[in-house]
Amino acid sequence: MQPQHVAHRAPRSAGPAVDVEQAEAALVEHYPRLVRLAYLMLPGDLGRRRRVLTAHSLVQRALPRGRAALPAIPTQGGRGGGAQAPGGAGRDPGPGYALLRLKVVRAALEASRPLRRAAWPKRSQLPPLLPQVWGLRLFPRSGGAGELALEQRLSALSGPARAAYVLRGLERLPEDAVRKVLRSAGAPDPAAAIREAARVPAQDALLASPEFDPCALQALPTDLMRRRHHTKAVLAAAAAVVVCAALLVRPDGGWGAGASSSAGNPAVEAALDPALLTRVPAGAWKTSARTDFSVWPARGELTGDRAFLGRALAAWADPGPSVRFSATPGTPSGPPAGPPHLLYAGQVDTARVAVFYDGLRIARYAEPTGGRVGAALDFARVDSAAGAEAEAVVLYRADGGVRYLTAPWVTKAAARDLLRPVPATLGLGPEDGVTAPLAGPSRPDAPCTAWNALQVTDGSGSTRLLTDLGELVPAHLTVGRPAAPKEVTGDEALRTWAPFACSLAAVRGQGVRSVNAWGYARQTLPDGSGAADWMCARAETWRGDEPRVLAEFHTPGGRFGAVAAKAEGVAACGAKDPHVLAGVLWKSAGGSWYLLAAGSEDTASIRASGAVDGSGRGNLLALRTSRGAKAGLKATLVDGRTISGLR
Repeated sequence: MQPQHVAHRAPRSAGPAVDVEQAEAALVEHYPRLVRLAYLMLPGDLGRRRRVLTAHSLVQRALPRGRAALPAIPTQGGRGGGAQAPGGAGRDPGPGYALLRLKVVRAALEASRPLRRAAWPKRSQLPPLLPQVWGLRLFPRSGGAGELALEQRLSALSGPARAAYVLRGLERLPEDAVRKVLRSAGAPDPAAAIREAARVPAQDALLASPEFDPCALQALPTDLMRRRHHTKAVLAAAAAVVVCAALLVRPDGGWGAGASSSAGNPAVEAALDPALLTRVPAGAWKTSARTDFSVWPARGELTGDRAFLGRALAAWADPGPSVRFSATPGTPSGPPAGPPHLLYAGQVDTARVAVFYDGLRIARYAEPTGGRVGAALDFARVDSAAGAEAEAVVLYRADGGVRYLTAPWVTKAAARDLLRPVPATLGLGPEDGVTAPLAGPSRPDAPCTAWNALQVTDGSGSTRLLTDLGELVPAHLTVGRPAAPKEVTGDEALRTWAPFACSLAAVRGQGVRSVNAWGYARQTLPDGSGAADWMCARAETWRGDEPRVLAEFHTPGGRFGAVAAKAEGVAACGAKDPHVLAGVLWKSAGGSWYLLAAGSEDTASIRASGAVDGSGRGNLLALRTSRGAKAGLKATLVDGRTISGLR
């Protein structure tokens, strides 16, 4: 006989009270992380589509209806020396986040329990009423073999064990804190759940993979033939309703008077009128002090096609179900507040493309030359873009190639493979601002054998390097100290990027504005085989938060660097905190294992604790150890401040 799962809820202690406003603020700030938590805790047999919708539903329903007391549970992660979750090292997300996390864990545990005939099902065990998506199948991006293996291991765990694993790996809670959260969430035996979770190897980095991000989704249509039959039935019923309603409408205009939301609204009508589009003269940029999208002229052979531009503006105002829609993270997707600025309208390969700018966003509308079926509308946030950040827009992607629309001051465009620091030889034009097709970076599902970037040159001969990260606006690549980054132009700068270019795949589709590579240390290997390079890459986003930081390690003779540590939402390796500390386990040619660590040059000393214990003066540390050893890192800067190692 199987034991019954009985929810044992711990009595509430006199913890801090949480207002609805406080909880709502925490929900808005940490929504992506809470949804990821819920998605990882839900059972895999629900299917990816239902797990996505259920995860969003659990988080949205976690908002309390009134003032709520927080049980005696931890509000902040604290395991190890790495980044605290959420929001960065040393940052306490507060009781509002802790309360929401507890409610999400409790609901996920309920959703994981099997339905029983003798008991009324919990709301979490049923398909969510909201949110709902019609006509599309949504699912997270596919990961690699590591993510698939971890998904299978998590599916084999019980609900409480799965929650314990996620709380330890993603939230970085110590074991005692995990036990308290599980007990407060109603887990029957938290200690047994923690023991069961410990049988799955820790893979904290994979938990942050796009494979497990229910906020960055791919979309495919549902069964189109079945939808067609259902649509016919719905249309027939709707026609009957319209006929009945027409018989009831008064001839004096009782119903339907003023029904259109845009009728009589001057701002909406102006935004939808192609004749009122803002068009900048072709030479305006030459006399303007600005170097942003506001001085781009309207280019392309369809700038006078009012019918096409009208369709593009109408799709922006109301995309409708027939228009494929996408937006980079943090980008508003509503209609323009007034007439936008026309940047381009023309024929590109097999599509008609229009590009607009409204002061905050770039909007691109594309439709096949054969008709509107298959039209697409894409948005990217570009507020405060200037200089290199406003020098190119992705105009069209097809057959693995990318065409760019470049700024009017760009006189030459060329392709450069970051993996091979040789002169760029493939000229791309541009012609009327449009480049020839440039082969994009390696696909996520293919080996990284090349990483093509766009090199643009202006009239003064200055060059900048941009790379396509799957969005409308390419990211600006720089190199050097965070306080004074430089353009990637010289041989040394190109050699800095070469071993680490493939790691740019980790920030695809994240709304990245710029990526700076900083070679912060060089370390002689303990076996005398040469010197290894330490590099820190920081990806800044257009929305201004959640920057991604990677610390990478490159041994002599190796083609690629290895990611030693990474963090999100931290100040390290940036202009505000130009310091970094990271470590890696390294095996010598003779078979000996070492813990190698390096900090920026203003590091006075480094100390390792845990399975490896030792310290050293200066910004480099090498300690003999064994395979699989885990250690925390701390460093003291020359000014006396202490920093923790990235994880």
